[in-house]
Amino acid sequence: MKITHLVWLRNDLRSLDNPALYYADKEARSAKEGIAVLVTPTPKQWEKHHESDAKTGLRSGLIKNLAATLAPLGIPLHILEAESFDQLPDSITQFCLSHDMKHLWFNHDFPVHEQERDQAVCEQLKQHDIDIHIQPADIIVSQEVLSQQGTPFKVFTPFFNRWITLLDKQDITPLSAPEAQAKALPDPCLDFSWEKPFRDDLWPADHNIAKQKLWQFCHHKERYYQEHRDYPIEPATSTLSPYLALGALGPRQCLEAIIYTCNKEERRWQDSIWLKELAWRDFYRQLMAHFPSLCKNQPFKPETNALIWRHNEEEFQAWCEGRTGFPIVDAAMRQLNQTGWMHNRLRMVVASFFTKLLFADWRRGEAYFMSKLIDGEFAANNGGWQWSASTGCDAAPYFRVFNPTRQSQNYDKNGDFIRRFVPELKSLDAKSIHDPKPEQRKQCHYPEPIIDYKPARLAAIAAFDELKER
Repeated sequence: MKITHLVWLRNDLRSLDNPALYYADKEARSAKEGIAVLVTPTPKQWEKHHESDAKTGLRSGLIKNLAATLAPLGIPLHILEAESFDQLPDSITQFCLSHDMKHLWFNHDFPVHEQERDQAVCEQLKQHDIDIHIQPADIIVSQEVLSQQGTPFKVFTPFFNRWITLLDKQDITPLSAPEAQAKALPDPCLDFSWEKPFRDDLWPADHNIAKQKLWQFCHHKERYYQEHRDYPIEPATSTLSPYLALGALGPRQCLEAIIYTCNKEERRWQDSIWLKELAWRDFYRQLMAHFPSLCKNQPFKPETNALIWRHNEEEFQAWCEGRTGFPIVDAAMRQLNQTGWMHNRLRMVVASFFTKLLFADWRRGEAYFMSKLIDGEFAANNGGWQWSASTGCDAAPYFRVFNPTRQSQNYDKNGDFIRRFVPELKSLDAKSIHDPKPEQRKQCHYPEPIIDYKPARLAAIAAFDELKER
């Protein structure tokens, strides 16, 4: 059997529910040919995009796990390492020519750099009569979600309503994994110079475990997600985002688990709040396609370019290291630094603190998050930061400024989350721990607040008010 179809995987590192892999396998079988898989690590490019060591570490483990999954099926996985995207057109072309590949398959990607990469690869391969097959992107609703006027949505709620309508008309069955095409290959022994440590105790680099976590969440927690998702001490969220960010789980796999669970419990799956969270992921990705300036450090609202952000390096470092003097902010930042992940409610709290109270440039916060997050997705991270900064699409109103102490009292009432990540405060009672008195701070070796909430809030609102007057 001759292998002539090459499937190029990027942030879609899985064999199940993978359009490029599924349709390549289908077409190859009809021609009595075979497929191979190509992965192209670009460590320098990841650094340029501020991707974290944790995400790099999980990626390396998932590649190894995928290779071990494909080997028994007789499907080889090739590694073609390059420093950056601009080296890939030449290296992929040479690989295809040397291996006599006639077809390249891959799934569509949204960010500008990735699209430029794909276009350059395609142009070069076409010069050598190699056929290109681009499959739908890694989102739930694969087609464009547009208004009745054919324009992209700029507000989430009407987007979601249209998204659900299209989803009801779409084939939502996850695509199957390829079958064996030849005798089993030897176990691959992959070793990467760019491997990094990550919390594999929290996110094992194993596709089967990722799938188990998905179904366990849907069976036991999805029903109660809305009531419990805002409380960081409770294990109420899916924590599947690292697997989704690297494509170890496909979005239709998540949808399948939601539908099965809701049907079993006689609930409308369309009303699932967790499904709505997955729709936000689609929303931010499609925004990038329609508004490429988002990939170029530009705010969605161009008038906010006139804001004069404060640049205080000491405050920035205190925020990064979790020593702002606001216990819930510090607990959240230490969770991020220690695990590579942060609870979603806390992402909003610390981003609001950064952009509204420190009045620091959202781009610095966005980049720091990407440099630490194991689940860092450019579109979602950018969308979340611009939402918090009131510079983005469907963003929080500029006068909405989270009070970190009140957020702490509301969502970590007993201070249990704070005690876990700010252990110097663990002896304080449930009332004091949210805003310790000066003598308590001194006794616990905990800093005073780096800003005063009330004047900082008023200053932020005044800065946005000035924009309206221009």
